[in-house]
Amino acid sequence: MPADLDPGCELCTGILPAGWVLAYRDGDATGEGTRETMLTLGNGYLATRGAAPEAWADGVHYPGTYLAGFHNRLSGTGRPDGTESIVNLPNWLPLTFRPTGGDWLAPGQGRRLHEHRMLDLRRGVYRRELLVVDRDRRRTRIRQRRLVSMADPHLAALETSIVAENWSGRLEIRSGIDGRVVNANAPAVAGSRGRHLTDVATGGDDVETLWLTAVTTDSRHQVAVTARTRITDVGVAHSRQAASYGPDDVSQVIGIDVTPEERVCVEKTVAVFSTRDRAVSEPLAAAREELRYAGAFGMLLAEQVAAWARLWERFRLDVGEEHAWQLPVRVQTFHLLQTLSPHTIDLDAGVPARGLHGEGYHGHIFWDELFVYPYLNLRLPELTRSLLKYRHRRLTAARRRAAAAGMTGAQFPWQSGDSGRDESPSCSPLPTTGEWVDDYTGRQQHVNLAVAYCVWRYWETTGDLSFLADCGLELLTETARFWAGLATYHPSDDRYDIRGVMGPDEYHDGYPGRPGLGLNNSAYINVMVAWVLGRAEEATAILSQHPGVMPWCEVAATDDERRRWRHIARRLRLAFLDGGILAQFEGYGDLAELDWDRYRRRYGDLRLLGSRLQAEGEDPNRYKISKQADVLMLLYLFSAEELAGLVRGLGYEFEPAWIPATVDYYLSRTTHGSTLSRVAHAWVLARTDRRRSFEMLLTALGTDLADPEHSSTRDGIHLGATAGTLDILQRCYTGLEVRGDVLRLNPLLPDGLDGLDCVIRYQNQLISLHVDHEWLRISAGPGSDQPVRVAVRDRSFQLAPGSTVTVPLHPPAG
Repeated sequence: MPADLDPGCELCTGILPAGWVLAYRDGDATGEGTRETMLTLGNGYLATRGAAPEAWADGVHYPGTYLAGFHNRLSGTGRPDGTESIVNLPNWLPLTFRPTGGDWLAPGQGRRLHEHRMLDLRRGVYRRELLVVDRDRRRTRIRQRRLVSMADPHLAALETSIVAENWSGRLEIRSGIDGRVVNANAPAVAGSRGRHLTDVATGGDDVETLWLTAVTTDSRHQVAVTARTRITDVGVAHSRQAASYGPDDVSQVIGIDVTPEERVCVEKTVAVFSTRDRAVSEPLAAAREELRYAGAFGMLLAEQVAAWARLWERFRLDVGEEHAWQLPVRVQTFHLLQTLSPHTIDLDAGVPARGLHGEGYHGHIFWDELFVYPYLNLRLPELTRSLLKYRHRRLTAARRRAAAAGMTGAQFPWQSGDSGRDESPSCSPLPTTGEWVDDYTGRQQHVNLAVAYCVWRYWETTGDLSFLADCGLELLTETARFWAGLATYHPSDDRYDIRGVMGPDEYHDGYPGRPGLGLNNSAYINVMVAWVLGRAEEATAILSQHPGVMPWCEVAATDDERRRWRHIARRLRLAFLDGGILAQFEGYGDLAELDWDRYRRRYGDLRLLGSRLQAEGEDPNRYKISKQADVLMLLYLFSAEELAGLVRGLGYEFEPAWIPATVDYYLSRTTHGSTLSRVAHAWVLARTDRRRSFEMLLTALGTDLADPEHSSTRDGIHLGATAGTLDILQRCYTGLEVRGDVLRLNPLLPDGLDGLDCVIRYQNQLISLHVDHEWLRISAGPGSDQPVRVAVRDRSFQLAPGSTVTVPLHPPAG
């Protein structure tokens, strides 16, 4: 048996399916924050990091519990009115033990002979086994199982078995709730550190039950946590000391007499509610009642297993149990569902860039939904609809933001939280030196183009007419108004310019010597604006044919607006480089080329190239470099044929045959400094260079799994990268498109993938796909729905409920 295996450890000796288990044995302190993130459990409402119950925030460990959409503004963080952040809530985990007179189990106390942690992805359970010896050479084995219920979003539970292996005497177990927590998971980010909770109150309802309530300092949201700690071994005599009430925490101690090899089992069950919950007038009363009806751990586990089984059936994405990708695919799916699940549908929450796994980016919402919704649209479209309503509810704030800048329409901020106001920082520390520098990323007005894109793709996939009428048309129209207002007309050449903007590439926020002032005629922005103007008009036309669902208030554009939009959508200016390559922005061709070999020799990894240049006193705006996909984002969002049609629609000559040279040009100048970069490029390369696409996807799949010492994953899971990698398998490698009321498929698997199986939902039908290098098999579940129109390369057919069609896949022409 390998040295790091323990013959007494059930996790070491058990036979478990490799494709369903994420496991860590022992591990050094430097990677602990990342491991705690990867061992997070959540249900779309509530999530708790995988910290040990006996640990506290000490620079190595970081217990963190978060609720979706639960934010607070903290003063004294460098902004005049404070910084808004997701809130680290009272820690419900604390549970430790000691032989009477000994040391409580804690980080740094005793010697840990073995620790094995495992995430059971199939069942949503975190298992842990620990063998410790104290200063008196007493060996104690601890086995734990933990869940955050996917069956009941307000419940979580911890089961702990303690075995005194070579000693007897009095065992003391301490269980509690800790309200002394602060936000300190992402210390390098301005305003992320501090105490968000005040007015802490504690109490106990009976010998088993404790409670704690707290209120956020600014938003005045209240949270209530109740905890029931119970010895489950029948006939085991135990005593309880009076509960200990600190100013911000509460705990109780249970005493039991034990003999060698005797097992003591402790169950801790908690309920969490807040004032943001629906149909809840008083969180503490709700938490008490929920806990009163909560069953034993075994019952909660059975409900958990059943709930996750239903989710895995809907979100199945299989590449083969023996395939090296299978575990990463399931890990990514699991962590996506822990932040965005059916329980999120009833919440007022967006897509936090780092999930509910940590405090990176303060828990703010960026444009990452652009990478998330296409995957969800074909799995759980009701969830996409709910998350898009987060944007619609904040449309008034977006209108006011545009008006404050002298613009019409609506402008969503680059970073938002609870209220929808702009939370983008004005300065940030350089990752390489820690020096604070001006931060102009908030100039990325293209976030509202992303929202509009997501609205339309949701509509195309679902045909949800009520959403288009209630929310979609207004979001599209207000976005179109904003960008049409930015466009300035030049009669001399009948062209429109959009000036002073910033595209997705954060290395370019202005021209050389003019940082932060924006750029002119960004290819990404101008093409997207042309597309959005067309979709806003199309949405108006669609709804005009359905007067019964038209909004009760007037939100559509006037005839004059629409005439101007049509003209803008045909005459926006683009710049080009030699060979028909789209210039990233006007003047891009005048920038200097970087000495890439020099910087590779000096630094090796160039993901932080932008900050390295700044640390040297250089300006990244001077060079033809990219942090992530910018022009190439257009090929992530549109097919080659669609992009060619958009560019030609602007009055320029453009051939799909020019695209490979465009890809090579920008890819050779990209550092992949964003976690989203390789996702976009893996997609872009799928048709032209499958080997490089495969390599990019492997890197993206391993973003949160590899290199824990240097990973930013300790601050949370990258939801955009997570969903984006899954969507490459789901849509990109299957060539799946929804266009013109047709489900289109054009599979082209990479050489490293023999087959792919998944389930999608299209027009309310559940459709199973199997793709390999020779065949595509598509099956529709039984039901009374109308047949679905399907096109596989050059073959079209109607897929009726309960039917299966198998199509041979001949090599595509060319």
